[in-house]
Amino acid sequence: MLRLAILVLVLLIWEDILGNRGCMGNKATAVARFSPGMKPKCHVKARCEIYPRSQIKRFPVPDDKVPWTTNFSEYKPVDYTADSILKRPVYADPDIRTEKDSPPLTFNGCDGKINRVSHMGKYEIVDGVPRNPQGRTGLKGRGQLGRWGPNHAADPVVTRWKMDESGKTLNGSDGRPVLQFVSVQRRDNHQWAIPGGMVDAGEVVTATVRREFGEEALNSMEMSPEEKKRLEKELDQLFSTGREIYRGYVDDPRNTDNAWMETVAFNFHDEDNSCFGKIKLCAGDDAMNVQWMDLSGSLDLYASHIDFLAEVAKNHNASW
Repeated sequence: MLRLAILVLVLLIWEDILGNRGCMGNKATAVARFSPGMKPKCHVKARCEIYPRSQIKRFPVPDDKVPWTTNFSEYKPVDYTADSILKRPVYADPDIRTEKDSPPLTFNGCDGKINRVSHMGKYEIVDGVPRNPQGRTGLKGRGQLGRWGPNHAADPVVTRWKMDESGKTLNGSDGRPVLQFVSVQRRDNHQWAIPGGMVDAGEVVTATVRREFGEEALNSMEMSPEEKKRLEKELDQLFSTGREIYRGYVDDPRNTDNAWMETVAFNFHDEDNSCFGKIKLCAGDDAMNVQWMDLSGSLDLYASHIDFLAEVAKNHNASW
């Protein structure tokens, strides 16, 4: 029994290593991880009436018509890909439906350094393009997303205990200690969110988490080389002990029938505020504001971020 337990532990650790490597070394993984409270939800934000940063209206999709397995003969989704994506920025795929001379894309696998594997498992290819594994969204094409199929992101949930001036932990109305997390206000829609971002081609997920947190919550892009070096040292301890809390599909308003967001979310907890007691939060990059915010089930956050916080609160037995 002991040998079997050790073998299972080794396999889990190895799976986690591969899952964080993207496509470096031509490795990939398709393992969605959910705790009992983190099951994928029916599209809610991915069926918003007006598509983000546009005047495009989605085709209405009732709750019972979201699954592809349900007959919906009247379904005529709007076809939309933003001009900014069609101009082919470095992170964007070609429009494989119209650019017939473009090289074929390797879906459900590694395409050079680009990871096209879904955390949800193998997705269908219909009429030459990927089909959203979570169902209909009322819009086809890529919208504001660069990749056909899964667009991979990483989200750091950085937390600390809420304390008074004497350093005593404060409790919520339920008698449990209150956690705070670093929250940024997005420039595009002014919603509060976790400071995450897209995984670059060939980038390790844990590197994405650290980079995005520095850019959005600490404004590291505006720092001098000396300031960045000091910041790196101060963050080393915090970001060396992260706990993965979610890996899978995200109910994101940018999702379409053919392109969707997936993420790996980590919790980095500063137990005694020894790290962030020395670091000043400063909004940067895509964030217009940044602050410590109390964890609460009543928060209205971007995409599926409230679900990530619920998982963190449960792991720390914190007020919710």
